Amino acid sequence: MTKICGVDEAGRGALAGELVVCGCAFNGDVSKLNLTDSKKLTPKKREQIYTSLIQQCDFITIYFNNKIIDEIGLSNCLRRALRVIKFHFREHQIIYDGNCNYGIDGIETIIKADAKIPQVSAASIIAKVSRDLQMCRFDSFYPYFGYAKHKGYGVKAHIEALQKYGPNELTRQSFKPKALEASLFGDEI
Repeated sequence: MTKICGVDEAGRGALAGELVVCGCAFNGDVSKLNLTDSKKLTPKKREQIYTSLIQQCDFITIYFNNKIIDEIGLSNCLRRALRVIKFHFREHQIIYDGNCNYGIDGIETIIKADAKIPQVSAASIIAKVSRDLQMCRFDSFYPYFGYAKHKGYGVKAHIEALQKYGPNELTRQSFKPKALEASLFGDEI
């Protein structure tokens, strides 16, 4: 029987905070958890499932802070994460949510795998909850940005906070939403 490691990430399109990539394989029966894409679950349900998953799975989470993302780019971050996951789960079939394996041989890609493959759903949930908890902690350091609510994504409240207060240490300088003025980031959009 082929062992499967599912891979997904959270924070890919955020304007602040880290990219979190998770690889996850099951050690036991998780069929009762009704796994699906983390975005289809309420935060409370995600956290409940997360608590069960971290006790019943072999998983690895890899974090890339905003400065690394700005320096090497999202694609290189994902490429590095996939290499680490491939090494950690070298005896598994690795399935990544999406359509690009970033040049890493032995990584199978499936679009919407986070809704189709339970191991990828689990990776999606672990990555999302891990990142959300981190952004909630960051909220206490940057209370005017509302990270506990929007988790650093480019929603109106976050754009308005960036316009009012400027970027902070968590802001991805390489992500330049059109809604922001060029002067905020120091060069043209």
